This record gives sequence, C-alpha cells and structure tokens, in this order.
Amino acid sequence: MSTTYDIISKVIKERRSIFPASYIKKEVPVEVINQILETANYAPTHKLTQPWRFVVIRKAGLTKLGEELGKLYKELVSPQQFLQKKYNSFAEKTSQADCIIAINMQVSGKIPEWEELAAVSCAVQNMALTAESLQVGAYWSSPPLIDNLGDFLSLGENEKCIGLFYMGYHNEKPWAPNRTSMEEKVRWIEE
Repeated sequence: MSTTYDIISKVIKERRSIFPASYIKKEVPVEVINQILETANYAPTHKLTQPWRFVVIRKAGLTKLGEELGKLYKELVSPQQFLQKKYNSFAEKTSQADCIIAINMQVSGKIPEWEELAAVSCAVQNMALTAESLQVGAYWSSPPLIDNLGDFLSLGENEKCIGLFYMGYHNEKPWAPNRTSMEEKVRWIEE
C-alpha cells in the first residue's frame, strides 16, 4: 500500500512540461479542467489575497487567441526583427492545444507584488501536478506578448497576465528528469 508521501512524491517527480506539438486530438473534459483549476485554489497565499485569476480558452477561442498573438507580434516587432516562422507558430501552437488557461494575477496592493506572484506560481504548480495525476500534458508558457493580452482577456486595471497554461492529452513516454543532486543545492546550519 502506498503512503500519501509515496503518491505525491511520484507525481512530483514524474511531472514534465509536455509541449503542444505532443498533444493528440482528444478533448479534455470540462470536469477535468475544473479539477485542475480547483486545486489551484489551495495554494499558499499571504494575507489570503488569493491573487490567482484564470481565463479558460477552448474551441473557437483557441483560434482567436492564436490570431491575437499573431496580431500583437506583427504590431510590436520591428519589420527587421519580424520572422514569418515565429508569426505562424502562434496559430500552430494554439491549435495544437485542447485548452489554454490564461494565468492572471490580481494585484491587491496589500502585500508586495512578488508575494502575489509567488502565490500564483504555487497555484500553477498545483495545476501542473493535478494535470500530471490525470494524465493531461501541460506547459506554462510566458512569451513577452502576454503583457499585451489585457484587452483580449478582459482583465481589470489591477490584473495582469503572467502566462499561458497549455493542456492536452498526449502519448509521450516518461523520461528521466534532468536534475543535479540536492546535496549540491543545500547547506545546513546546525550550530
């Protein structure tokens, strides 16, 4: 019988970023999306500001998001830096995902902003672990264009987009993590 530690440790250690190119055409049910989102709500949050806010983008919304990212890229990048391949990649990536969740942060002004960013990051980690446990591939992308998605996402004045959480079922085989030993990253002070 597995202990709770064994189960959570296994999920944490097996979680990987699964990119949209690996997604298969299989719908992620709304119930599964809601399970993933529900666990975000249990992230630690200083002064209970609960700054995480999400916009779920599915179906025709994915095409609209790809078009918006392409439009922003064309508007914001100089003609000398414009790459057609990059422009095309927005529509391609958004069409490969079954669902994209815009990761947004509501800034309360009650605590330092970095603490709210940390809370949202913890919420997204909960989502990533839940997605892994449900065999849904996930990937947090944070291209510079997200700073300009406020209108598209109908964000409030005190809200900002900090990433896009791509999701889809996949057939990727598990692979070994690329991590160095914890001994290289920890010091102890005991005296």
